[in-house]
Amino acid sequence: MTTHKVGIIMNGVTGRMGTNQHLLRSIKAIIDQGGIKLGDAEVIMPDPILVGRSEPKLAALAARAGVKRYTTNLDAALADPANQVYFDATLTGQRPVGVRKAIAAKKHIYCEKPTATTSAEAVALYEEAAAAGLKNGVVQDKLWLPGLLKLKYLIDTGFFGKILSVRGEFGYWVFTGEHEKLQRPSWNYRKEDDGGIIVDMLCHWQYVIQNLFGDVKSLSCLGATHVPQRWDEAGKPYKCTADDAAYATFELTNGVVCHFNSSWTVRVRRDDLLTLQVDGTEGSAVAGLRNCVVQHGSTTPRCVWNPDIDSPVKFFDGWVTQPTNDTFDNAFKVQWELFLKHVVKGDPFPWTLLQGAKGVQLAELGLKSWAERRWVDVPKIG
Repeated sequence: MTTHKVGIIMNGVTGRMGTNQHLLRSIKAIIDQGGIKLGDAEVIMPDPILVGRSEPKLAALAARAGVKRYTTNLDAALADPANQVYFDATLTGQRPVGVRKAIAAKKHIYCEKPTATTSAEAVALYEEAAAAGLKNGVVQDKLWLPGLLKLKYLIDTGFFGKILSVRGEFGYWVFTGEHEKLQRPSWNYRKEDDGGIIVDMLCHWQYVIQNLFGDVKSLSCLGATHVPQRWDEAGKPYKCTADDAAYATFELTNGVVCHFNSSWTVRVRRDDLLTLQVDGTEGSAVAGLRNCVVQHGSTTPRCVWNPDIDSPVKFFDGWVTQPTNDTFDNAFKVQWELFLKHVVKGDPFPWTLLQGAKGVQLAELGLKSWAERRWVDVPKIG
């Protein structure tokens, strides 16, 4: 058996996303399954080292994950030739510092998004990594959600005919922290700490739209700070300076119109925390995180507007659940496996830092549209 042992510097994984999705459900899961099998006699085995500022937190997390290596010294981890990959899940504003150190140390780069606070810096990070001959990638996890994979199957098989529009609804009620335990970190609601739902979610919508529906030509975005005060992890009140909701419309180059509502101040009355409704000339579908329902044109009911009587049409009854014909793994884990195959074997990996820069650009233009209260065009990157 040939084992490709890959040392992975995991910086910032003591945070919620880094711990749960990247360490426990991805890297640990890959180790527990015996690595990534490339054939009967070849396997890739991750060898993580956890990096952060708090040694007690790192020690506790390492014990929980069964990881032997951890350190508060990033420079020492980068100097170790056994470590080939640098992964960054730190705060957005800190990310370019760690990435540039890793580039200088000739490590392959894999990053959470947003990859930087400005598109100019995000592009620069890609160019610096590419110039150094380093493999690089950005997390674009939603592409491997079961619901979106089912939606892509429908697109690829021509179910919709000509796609006309997409309506995305995302969000849930995030408690303020005054009386209930908050379920998102307080920095999300402070602009000075790079918080805000536009910066967070438009990066996601960019790659979802591009990979499923087409390139964004222009956009209009309205942000809002609906809840002006929240309470932090220590129970202290603070002023919210970042947007907690965004209402964005995207015009694509192929004529499709996409509208996405993103909110941390909405109570859920829909099938899932994220739903995408796609309407086409031949049929429609609504996809959530894991499931997808469809309605073909041939089974579409004839609706007549009459508010004076109860509707004779039971609208939900006209939709059919798309069958699950495949086994779906954790979306973050799937992309980790693809990236590690890219590092070891050179398998294709199109989700580079340049794609991450496109997400930063869309969020940047969303903020610009809101500030200037107008439509803005989306220049092509790369």
